[in-house]
Amino acid sequence: MSYDRVGLRAVMRSVSFLTAGALVVPFLAGCDSDEKVAGPLAGQDIAPVARDLVADGGTVKWAVDAVPPTLNTFQADADAGTSRVAQAVLPSMFRLDASGRPVPDPAYLESAKVIETEPRQVVLYKLNQQAVWSDGREIGAADFLAQWRALSGRNSAYWTARNAGYDRIEKIERGATDLEVRVTFSRPYADWKSLFSPLYPKDVMGTPGAFNDGARRKLQVTAGPFTVDKVDTAQQNVVLTRNPRWWGRPAKLNEIVLHAVPRDKRAAALADGSVDLADVDPGDAQRIGLAAHGIANPLQGSGKTSVKKLRAWARAHDFGPDDVKAGRTKLRKAISEYLDEQQALSGVEVRRSLEPAYTQLALNGSAGPLADERVRRAVARALDRRELAKLVLTPLGLPAVPVGSHLALSGQAAYADDSGAIGAQDTKEAQALLADAGWVPGGPIKEQKKGEKAAGPESEKKHKKDKGAKEDKSDGGRDGEYIVGGDSEGDDGGDKSGDNKNGGRGDGGDRRLAQEGRHGGAQGAYAPQGTAAPAAAAQPLAKDGKPLLLRFVLPSGAGSQTLNAVAERISAMLGRVGIRTTISKVPDASYFKDHIASGDYDLALYSWPSSAFPATDDRPVYAKPVPAADGSLNIEQNYTRIGTDQVDQLFDEAAATLDEDEEVSLIRKADSRIWASAGSIPLYQRPQLVAVRQNLVNAGAFGFRTPVYEDMGFLKKGAKVPQPSPSPSG
Repeated sequence: MSYDRVGLRAVMRSVSFLTAGALVVPFLAGCDSDEKVAGPLAGQDIAPVARDLVADGGTVKWAVDAVPPTLNTFQADADAGTSRVAQAVLPSMFRLDASGRPVPDPAYLESAKVIETEPRQVVLYKLNQQAVWSDGREIGAADFLAQWRALSGRNSAYWTARNAGYDRIEKIERGATDLEVRVTFSRPYADWKSLFSPLYPKDVMGTPGAFNDGARRKLQVTAGPFTVDKVDTAQQNVVLTRNPRWWGRPAKLNEIVLHAVPRDKRAAALADGSVDLADVDPGDAQRIGLAAHGIANPLQGSGKTSVKKLRAWARAHDFGPDDVKAGRTKLRKAISEYLDEQQALSGVEVRRSLEPAYTQLALNGSAGPLADERVRRAVARALDRRELAKLVLTPLGLPAVPVGSHLALSGQAAYADDSGAIGAQDTKEAQALLADAGWVPGGPIKEQKKGEKAAGPESEKKHKKDKGAKEDKSDGGRDGEYIVGGDSEGDDGGDKSGDNKNGGRGDGGDRRLAQEGRHGGAQGAYAPQGTAAPAAAAQPLAKDGKPLLLRFVLPSGAGSQTLNAVAERISAMLGRVGIRTTISKVPDASYFKDHIASGDYDLALYSWPSSAFPATDDRPVYAKPVPAADGSLNIEQNYTRIGTDQVDQLFDEAAATLDEDEEVSLIRKADSRIWASAGSIPLYQRPQLVAVRQNLVNAGAFGFRTPVYEDMGFLKKGAKVPQPSPSPSG
């Protein structure tokens, strides 16, 4: 989701989805794994320069959403900040390249390969002979052994969030020398490259106490270009300093300070110098772009500018409502402060790429109309995904290409556009599917009693009963509810929300993971300006006396304007086939926990990160929900609650093969079936907008690639960033 750090999935049915018609078997075969794999849609934008052009020394202040609650990436509350620290201070046997594919890290590995497959899979790691922990001890088999034991799932005293892959290991032992580690698996494991990245020292993994508590606020032993100096919760900083025992190319920077800054405060932090590097929303990106060119000053000139003109200027520059309505003195002060910040921002630029994550429309298939596969497929056929991608990405200068896979992104080995399994936008086909499901225009509608729902999920009654007043408060949020697609609302349904639609973080995250985000955030639609398109709504549909009305749950907090604009555009598209939607805005804090995870929604927007290891990471996202011992439903991370045994089997087969081509083929087959079930509809790859001090190089929008922390730094005086050569044509 993004919510920045999750990464798992799986779903489907095998025969029943064929009954909805229009699905041809060849699509379900997936694409041939021998086909040419396209590259990433957008490359890195990090102002790359050779190390000899980077000055030695200096401190980079890097904005994060919050001080990481733990420095142990294998704990449940680990977040994007946790991962950033781990990348800078800990070994990883494999890192991701610019195409999102795992490659060995030569700082730690000379080689790693499968040396035996029968009777057991055996992987031999040959370690870099210079690789040592910061206490001087060699990195070796003892560290691998301790991490396996902690994460295997066999000892419940370790409070681990996941054990995928480690639970398949049978034993770990020293090889022919201290620099060799032999890992023997009890059953074949395709994604073995995902393991031991990061690798913690045995001091952290050796006992449950050290694992559970010892690495939450400190890491005394590290092995990267940087080490953890301190975690300062009072100042909201994590300070990383050069590791004097680092054997690789020495870090250019003296320090990296991860500083917690809310997203709506980042432009000001960049202006006052408290931050040098920060992910920003489209509104701030636009503002930074304007700063480079200068803007007219309404406070200059002879005579006094009228309050009316000052307010118009403030509205045009996205001032808050309180500032716009203020009197002349307060308004002039706010404008003056804004102009001072703009002057300071002239030394900042926005570097942009696409995040290794995508935004999706989720359809809750647990009950109500969306439990019928034909209705879900009708929703999918009503959507113009290219139009939605253009809404979000074109104004940012990024390629507006809809995502064609649930399990990979363009550039990754498993990527193929499998959306043909559901079909392209087709209004007539969507209407035919709805008619086949019994939803007809102008049918008799029973008068709804007060508080009675139309059609929607009803399977979470216990949850709603328990949540009671809390749900009543959060359902409408401060923005309330309004219906889109009804024949009485005309084209101004979006205006009823009261939102200012100028500007936009929609999936973080869980993002925490949902990935690179927070669980409570609204990450996903980083679109800039956008409003609902005028739509000629079809006559509303009804069945058994109830109208076809879907509840579209959205966050209402700061930075959600873009996400809301995307939702309104989707609602307009659904209205054209007779599906009405109720837009329900809820507080950010309750959006994920109280609505998405609990199943209290019909439609929702959130993001998932893309994984280099989809057979492992994506299975829980699409796994078939199964009843738990207490009678509840175990959905893992499958928040749409749609899954099948067939897709589970394809994931299991993909995870168990050691033939890379076969694994790719199985992943693509699984994706085709996930598309056909229409539980979630990938829309677009999320934009990555990073504001950076202009003289900071080898840093910015990293795209897929793991950052190279030792190369980041400030450009030497007189040096220039080489301009990229033009791409060859055709």
